[in-house]
Amino acid sequence: MLKLNKDFLKDFVSQEEINNYQLEVSGIDSGIRNGDLIGSEFLGWIDLPKNYDKKEFAKIKKVSEKIKKENDVLLVIGIGGSFLGAKAVIDMLNHSFRNEIEGETKIYFVGQNMSTDYIKNVEDMIRGKNFSINIISKSGTTLEPALSFRYFKDILIDKYGEDEANNRIYATTDKERGALKQQADVNNWETFVIPDNIGGRFSVLTAVGLLPISVSGIDIEQLMLGANQARVDYTDENLNKNDAYQYAVIRNILYRKGKSIEMLVGYEPKLSLFNEWWKQLYGESEGKNNQGIFPTSAVFSTDLHSLGQYIQEGRRDLFETVIKIINIENTVNISLDEKNLDELNFLNGKNMQFANDSALIATAQAHVSGGVPNIILELDRLDAFNVGYMIYFFELAVAMSGHLGKVNPFDQPGVEAYKSNMFKLLNDE
Repeated sequence: MLKLNKDFLKDFVSQEEINNYQLEVSGIDSGIRNGDLIGSEFLGWIDLPKNYDKKEFAKIKKVSEKIKKENDVLLVIGIGGSFLGAKAVIDMLNHSFRNEIEGETKIYFVGQNMSTDYIKNVEDMIRGKNFSINIISKSGTTLEPALSFRYFKDILIDKYGEDEANNRIYATTDKERGALKQQADVNNWETFVIPDNIGGRFSVLTAVGLLPISVSGIDIEQLMLGANQARVDYTDENLNKNDAYQYAVIRNILYRKGKSIEMLVGYEPKLSLFNEWWKQLYGESEGKNNQGIFPTSAVFSTDLHSLGQYIQEGRRDLFETVIKIINIENTVNISLDEKNLDELNFLNGKNMQFANDSALIATAQAHVSGGVPNIILELDRLDAFNVGYMIYFFELAVAMSGHLGKVNPFDQPGVEAYKSNMFKLLNDE
């Protein structure tokens, strides 16, 4: 599970400052639980880990087995919340080179960009292979996935014929309306529901994320159990008993002290796509009314060799939230070298994780001394239960944090500006 470690915050945020938010937090918590705050129509994720549709969940598991049995490749087509959550969980909980392992149903994501090279490269990877498509879109008209779907649907039809192609398309979309739902009904595609009361960036624990995650071999029951445990653990409005709310408060205190950039940091490359999921969740939820913390990310120690100098001595407007994995599955021991030309024999008998953990502590100490606060989130291990727990932690925290910042954390009006301009330009041509 997850623990908030404030050891590297003592010079920046006091417990008294945190406690001063209790009354405001209690009011927001009541509004979240009772559904009487702005944006409450999108609070379906709050009790989702307990009240999810068990019938659809069983169908997800059944269909995922069918997909694995029939296919070499599953193409997952989506963008934003229809892409990042599933990709993040798959990357965190599988072998780093999963798609290169013989016998696995490969999972490739497309529709998250409009790059011709990327699309053609994905086409190269499915040539000569049996494949199916999971198209994920609430409306079916979002440009990037809609264009990719057109392209790969034609390839699917050319390969299998229209009838068999229809048996290989799985649509995750609105329950009743929208262009994709209409196509699915006309062609009798297997469908899964994106709930009306759950926004895209909160949808990873719905069929949006669960179908591709299940195809990858991850135990989605454990994922939901972890999320539900977090739901139970974070029902207390008392800040001293609710790490998710404390995290939200600390972020807001730092923001009001001029720390307007938050860098989510992991020391495991498997967290790279989780960083991207988090950036959408927090950026889209809080970046409104010309305010909000700018979310960015890094993977250390790799990025210390490119960003370390700036973090240490650049503008003092940032803070770091560091995910520390306590228990790592694998062990790489450091051996003795008789010549010791690299002068590292003092590490003989230690392991690589000891070095990685030491880098985390040393970096936090250095950055704090340079004026960069560090919030440490200690995750017990990278498994389905704990990842589900962490997902819920960040979702609940951003709901609280957004309301502390006096914005609706569940809408994204600014996203429509570029879409409107893009369709205008395309139509003008």
